[in-house]
Amino acid sequence: MKNEAKSIYREYTQGMTRQNLGREFHADSNRLKELYREAIGDPLDDEGKPVSLGTKISRLVGALSVRMSPVRRLIFAGSLTGFLYHYISSNGILHDLAMPLAFAGVVMILFVELLEKLDVKKEIDLARDIQLSLLPSPQFQQNGLQIVSFANTANEVGGDYVDVVATEKGTYLVIADVSGKGLSAALYMLRMQAMVHLLIKKFHPTPKDLFLELNEYIKSGKDDKTFVTACCAFFPKGADHFMMVRAGHNAPMIYKREQDAVLDLKTTGFALGMTTNSRLEVFMKEAKISFAKGDSLLMYTDGLNEARSPEGEEYGDTRLRTLLELYGALETRTIAKKIQHSLEQFIGEEKPADDITFSVIKRV
Repeated sequence: MKNEAKSIYREYTQGMTRQNLGREFHADSNRLKELYREAIGDPLDDEGKPVSLGTKISRLVGALSVRMSPVRRLIFAGSLTGFLYHYISSNGILHDLAMPLAFAGVVMILFVELLEKLDVKKEIDLARDIQLSLLPSPQFQQNGLQIVSFANTANEVGGDYVDVVATEKGTYLVIADVSGKGLSAALYMLRMQAMVHLLIKKFHPTPKDLFLELNEYIKSGKDDKTFVTACCAFFPKGADHFMMVRAGHNAPMIYKREQDAVLDLKTTGFALGMTTNSRLEVFMKEAKISFAKGDSLLMYTDGLNEARSPEGEEYGDTRLRTLLELYGALETRTIAKKIQHSLEQFIGEEKPADDITFSVIKRV
C-alpha cells in the first residue's frame, strides 16, 4: 500500500520542477490575459466611458460559452444559474440541491474537456511521429559526403524542413522554414517535401530550377499567404564543388580546411511565395562553391541563431562561426554534437520559441 502511494505521488508530481511550474504558470497566465482582452474588446462604451463590471463579466462568460459545444453550453448555463439561485434563495429543497448540482455540472464539463484534450494530444503525438519518420536519417554517408542532421520542434509538430535526396547524378540537401508554427506549418512542410521528391526524381533540376518550380506551386494558391525561406545545395557525384541557391534563408557557413577559415555563403533570392517567378528568376543567383576534401558546410534555420537564453540574449551567428572555426576540421557527428551541446548550455531550461534545425555536410 505504501509503495502504491509513493508510485501515485511520483506519477502525479512528475515534471513539477520549479522551472517547469514557473514557465507553465506564465504561459497559462498569458493565455488567460489573451482570452480576457479578446472577450472584453473595447474597454469603453458608446459614450466613451469605461464599461461596467457586469458588462465585462457577461462578455467573458459569453466568450467562454461560445467555445463549447451546445450541450456543454447548456450545462454551463445551468450551473451558473444553480450557483446564482443558491445565493439568492434562502431555503427550500431547490436551495439545498442548487449548489451540488451546479458543482457537478462544472466538474462534468471539466472532465469531458480534459478527455477531449487528451484525444487531441494523442492525434498530435501521432502526427509528430509521422513527421519525424519522414525526416532524413540523422546520419548519411554516400557519394563521398558525410551528412548529420538535427531537428527539434518548438511545439509538438513544426514547420522546419530538412531533406537529403540522393540520385544517380548527385545528392541534394534542402533545408527550409515554413512561415508560422504548429500543425498548419507541419502540414505545409509535408506538402513541400512531397513536391521536392517528385521534382527531383522526375527532372533532376538544378537548385535554382527546383526553387522556381516550388515558387510556382506556392503562388498557385491565390488565397495562400504562406511563404517559405529555403536553401538548397546540390553536390554532383565525384565533383569537388556544389551548386547552391538561397531563398531568403540564413546564409550557410563553410569551413575551408586549406585556409582554416569560415566563410558566409550569401547569395540573393526572395523567399518562396513572396514574388512572381519572373522576378525570382532574375533576382535569385545560383552559386558554384568549391568543396574540397575536409571542408565542412553548415546549413540551418533561424531557430538556431535566434534561440534565446533565460536572460533574453540571442545565440547569434558569431557563436556558430566560432564553433565551426574550432571544430570544422572534425567529423560531422562531432561538429553537430558540439553545436547541440553549446545551444543546450546557452538556453538552459528555456523552451525554444522556434523550431531548430541544422545539417552539417563534409566531403570525406
